[in-house]
Amino acid sequence: MEPGTLEVTTPTETEIRMVRRFHSPRERVFQALTDPRLLRKWLSGPPGWSLANCEVDLREGGRFRYLWKGPEGAEMGMGGTFLEIDRPDRIVHTERFDEDWTGGETTVTTTFTEEAGTTTLTLTIRYPSAEARDAALETGMTEGVSMSYDRLAELLGTGAAADPS
Repeated sequence: MEPGTLEVTTPTETEIRMVRRFHSPRERVFQALTDPRLLRKWLSGPPGWSLANCEVDLREGGRFRYLWKGPEGAEMGMGGTFLEIDRPDRIVHTERFDEDWTGGETTVTTTFTEEAGTTTLTLTIRYPSAEARDAALETGMTEGVSMSYDRLAELLGTGAAADPS
């Protein structure tokens, strides 16, 4: 798989797996996914949206909360709890959107593997049912993730992820 390409698969009837490679060391990619100052720079959503609230308590049992604001006062919020943190290899957390369009809480496992300065990020989301997984796929989420990861790649390429100030 070439860097810049988002590969999306459904390994089980309740899971979505997304894989993306970045030309950056895994510690920098890990930091960009866990530091609120960096998350605000790339996890902004579709055009016209911004990550208005970003709270991360990065420890097992710690919680996170994101709130996006969009055009005409639209809002979308979500949060969860960190179940496992093995820096810079793996993060496991729960996730639930305020509108609960995923049919309940999901479990998200993110792994980071590095080879020759290129990091492969693998994100696996486990839904409570096959119907919830299929409904999530129909929302256009993969296009949104791809767009966000493009912004992340740009941020990593500028070196901004090495200096979050």
